[in-house]
Amino acid sequence: MSAVPGAVDVAVCQVRVAVGRAEENLARGAAAAEEAARRGARVVVLPELLRSGYVFGSAAEARGLAEPLDGPTVTTLADLARRHDLVVAAGLAERAGDGSLRNSAVLVDASGLRSVYRKVHLWDREGEFFVAGDRPPEVVETAVGRLALVICYDLEFPEWMRLAALAGADLVCAPTNWPGPRRHPGERPIEAVQVQAGAAANRMFVAACDRTGAERGVQWVAGSVVVGPDGYPLAEAVPGGGEQVLLARCRLAEARDKRTSARNDVHADRRPHLYAGLGGGPT
Repeated sequence: MSAVPGAVDVAVCQVRVAVGRAEENLARGAAAAEEAARRGARVVVLPELLRSGYVFGSAAEARGLAEPLDGPTVTTLADLARRHDLVVAAGLAERAGDGSLRNSAVLVDASGLRSVYRKVHLWDREGEFFVAGDRPPEVVETAVGRLALVICYDLEFPEWMRLAALAGADLVCAPTNWPGPRRHPGERPIEAVQVQAGAAANRMFVAACDRTGAERGVQWVAGSVVVGPDGYPLAEAVPGGGEQVLLARCRLAEARDKRTSARNDVHADRRPHLYAGLGGGPT
């Protein structure tokens, strides 16, 4: 792709991952990131739990595949970022300093580790293996723009995406593992539609990187997508496809303009004093 002033190429690298093949998984992700860099990407997003895989048989297996933040995943991605001047987001099973396991995502650039996000909304059996995070997405100022991290199921909570947007995110990077496939004929996966809704509601870019292949009987949606502030896909995986590296040209500064008409602004038009009921669940 030829350079466009004010634009950055964002890549999502949809790869195969399998429990028990940690080094192969990481190498596969790194090779996809290298391909994205050769094609001109400056931001690369890889799947959730990239090195460990997802479908753990037991808590002991999950712990055996977890790693600290100075482990193989961050070390490999930081090296990639330095060599290619990239910003890279990816998921990992983190063995935290307090001994807990976290479903985490990291953001690294040429200077090293910039941000760690621990998944807040745990899906299905994840609570058997991981402790949920308790902090909102952090917005990081990078050489290409303001980036934030969420993970998979977090995308389905509009309040959570709103927090990232209100904090100033131009682009939300979302490593995912979407189990499925749940797709009606002729329709996009509902998970991708939810990404579109979050992007449009906040006038920001979202890059969701899914995985492909089968793992211990689980099939995956393989629905990776990069969505613009108008809510429409800029790049999306071929339905039912395998490994793919998708690039989208994004003018990230456009996410700072929240106007949808001469008189409307998706953030300024909010009326938070009427939303008090969102603060809690049923009593």
